[in-house]
Amino acid sequence: MTNTYKLLLQGNFSEFYDAEFNYTDTLNNTFTVDETTIACQAFSLPLAYNIAVCILFVHIFLLALPGNITVGLVIISNLRFLSPSDIYLFHLVIADTLMALTLPFSSIDLLTGWIFGGAMCKLVNLVREANFYTSILFLVCISVDRYMVIVRAMEARKVQRIMCSWAVCIVVWILGVLLSLPALYNEVHSIDGRDLQICAERFEIDRADEWRLATRVMKHLLGFLIPLCVMLTCYGVTVARLLRTRGFQRQRAMKVIAAVMVAFLLCWTPFNLATMVDTLLRANLVENGCAAQHSVSLAMFITQSLALIHCCVNPVLYGFVGEKFRMRLLYMINKTRPFERGTPSRSTRSTSQTSEGVSRFL
Repeated sequence: MTNTYKLLLQGNFSEFYDAEFNYTDTLNNTFTVDETTIACQAFSLPLAYNIAVCILFVHIFLLALPGNITVGLVIISNLRFLSPSDIYLFHLVIADTLMALTLPFSSIDLLTGWIFGGAMCKLVNLVREANFYTSILFLVCISVDRYMVIVRAMEARKVQRIMCSWAVCIVVWILGVLLSLPALYNEVHSIDGRDLQICAERFEIDRADEWRLATRVMKHLLGFLIPLCVMLTCYGVTVARLLRTRGFQRQRAMKVIAAVMVAFLLCWTPFNLATMVDTLLRANLVENGCAAQHSVSLAMFITQSLALIHCCVNPVLYGFVGEKFRMRLLYMINKTRPFERGTPSRSTRSTSQTSEGVSRFL
């Protein structure tokens, strides 16, 4: 008769467990928890942060909406005198206006959670992502057009250039919509079993990392790095040409170019840098941890909120700074005063084409 069978007959089950399963040794063992295998808690902000961001969104909305609408009305009131830059600016105004219209949904979402349903969750994120791409691409189009006018002196065949500009705008909108299609993965779901509903992306579990990494790389390249390189190149060459151009308008044109680049860099660089760091964390290319993830999530939240300021800065940079825009605006306000369109005389036409490009730039 074995010892185990004897223990069972005696009713000594504790010794049986000790003998067969080392039960007491298991209780005395010390386990070391691997923190990298523990899921991090969902990122959330105190109510004070959400209220502050909501106030910022309200101010951006109140500035962006009337500013962009005013610029749009001024542009369409002079359809016969539009330049390619005016066409790109008009579509940029539409993109910034649509972006501003999403801010009330974001404000309410921060305070109460998402209460607008699944369809609006997808639609709002689709509009936001589409206008994220289109607004930056239209900025690139404006920089390229001003390079062509000032450096290449492309004033000939204006009708063909205008038709080409409209075609480019259509391509930009189609490209923006296609690039924003991953926003359709946004769904309404609860977080941590709470009643609070959020609108966030939800990929398939087995392919979530691959999809997120692919969309992030696409956003980094097409939404920031490539546009930034094109803008720096075009405006850099344009400034170099202006330095060799004589005229009292040269300094004004250079100031406008500097303001455009500074506004773009200040608004978008912090957000894109934070997003790139988050991509590196998700791809496990840098040391990952819950503290690092929460810090990057906080940085992305703050920098994205500040980046939205750009949609109310564009009307000031591309509209109110220009002398031509102010003349058109005054004509709209006071129609009794005839609109003085700068029609060049024969003597004026003998000036260099670069000077004409600078004049159109302003």
